[in-house]
Amino acid sequence: MRVFGSAPWLKTIEKQRHRTKVFRSGNSLAVRIPAGTKLSAGMEMDLLVEDGQFLSYEPVEQPKRMFNIAKVAGSATSLKPIRPEDRIFEDRPLRSQDVSKDEQ
Repeated sequence: MRVFGSAPWLKTIEKQRHRTKVFRSGNSLAVRIPAGTKLSAGMEMDLLVEDGQFLSYEPVEQPKRMFNIAKVAGSATSLKPIRPEDRIFEDRPLRSQDVSKDEQ
C-alpha cells in the first residue's frame, strides 16, 4: 500500500493484482474483470494506454470527497477565546541575526 502526502488522515491506496486473459468480443478486444473488484457492470471508464501495451482504467466520474464540518463542530468544547492582552508579543531578534552577532 502507498500513502500519498504526509497527512495521516489520507487514505492508503489498495492495489490488487489479478491475472486475466484478453479475448475477442465482436470486432473489439475485451478483458474479463474479476468480481472481487469494486467495479460494477455498466460503469463508464477512461482507458489509458502507455506505449501500446500498459493499460490503466479510471472511473469517469469519481465522487468528490467533501469536508464534513458537523464532525468537527463542538469537538473542542474546552477551548476558550484568547484575551486581547495575550495576543501581544514582544519584539525579539531573529535567529539568523543572533548567529551573526555570535560570530563577530
